Amino acid sequence: MAEHNDFGKYAEQLAEKYLIDKDYVILTKNYRYQKAEIDIIAQKENTIAIVEVKARQSNAVMAPYEAVGKKKMKLLVLAADAFLQDRGDELEARFDIISITISDNKEPNIVHIENAFEVIDVC
Repeated sequence: MAEHNDFGKYAEQLAEKYLIDKDYVILTKNYRYQKAEIDIIAQKENTIAIVEVKARQSNAVMAPYEAVGKKKMKLLVLAADAFLQDRGDELEARFDIISITISDNKEPNIVHIENAFEVIDVC
């Protein structure tokens, strides 16, 4: 597996642990629908969080969350709609980003941005 794939999987593992520690229940990981993929789908109480995980090395030019553009947002909305229709329940859903900055010498810096965008923002 390529080094960047290993880095991405490591970041997703960190995000999953973070969510579990914050009392989320992981419903599924790497959910695919057509060309879209949702990194993590989690639930806390009556809310389903559609979570995009972005990570960078600490020397990166931009923050990880800045890499989530309109195209990715549209794909997340498409996949989330399919997932929620398959489930058939009426829980509230939101789109979150977990932004992780990893340094060789320090603990990863994890920032959880709840409600990072609204569906109306990408249409």
